[in-house]
Amino acid sequence: MASSAVIELNDICKVYKMGEIEVRALCGVNLTVQAGEMMTIMGPSGSGKSTLMNILGCLDQPTTGTYLLDKKDVSSLDDDQLADIRNHKIGFVFQTFNLLARTSALENVMLPLIYAGVGRAERLKRAREALESVGLAERLAHTPNELSGGQQQRVAIARALVNNPAIILADEPTGNLDSKSGAEVMAILQWLNRYRGITVALVTHDPKVAQHTNRVIHLYDGLITKEETIAEPLIADAGGLGL
Repeated sequence: MASSAVIELNDICKVYKMGEIEVRALCGVNLTVQAGEMMTIMGPSGSGKSTLMNILGCLDQPTTGTYLLDKKDVSSLDDDQLADIRNHKIGFVFQTFNLLARTSALENVMLPLIYAGVGRAERLKRAREALESVGLAERLAHTPNELSGGQQQRVAIARALVNNPAIILADEPTGNLDSKSGAEVMAILQWLNRYRGITVALVTHDPKVAQHTNRVIHLYDGLITKEETIAEPLIADAGGLGL
């Protein structure tokens, strides 16, 4: 049977040079992620989590090793090619939301479509649908400072969804949220994974958040030291989102 792997990392190393000093952020990482999987990357500060996430998201390239994304080697693509992959295959969700402060929720979600060259009518349609899917149909015109932290993160998820990505990468998506809002965000990510088949990989320091996923990868000093399979992940409370 052919592999359904969407991500294949083979002996990935990442070395940063700081003057005469070399910092080895990743030291031979091998990782396969199947299409439709929901997984967590955990580890202490300095373990290489952010570096690994940047490589998975085509925001950075490995020093050595190969990265196959949908069977295509993206390890040595140029900046324009990487940007094209990011815009069409990967959605990003960050701890700090990264929304434009003076821009409405609808306009924030439309931004990736502008970069992709999508016409205005289609941009409006897809952005509205994405916001509706995360329970924000009544908040289209609100700017970030008119939204709670949980609502801002849901706008960020809608923005990640609007280009119909195969993969969502979420870096500490609940890190700045209260427990109720964090549960709603996890419920949305679980719903996207289970009912839309989107592969989800997230970074967290919170073991309870990790228990909502199917697999946990532990990083330490740039190496995968342990993997856990979770047979029965916790189901997040969606609150009033209607998921």
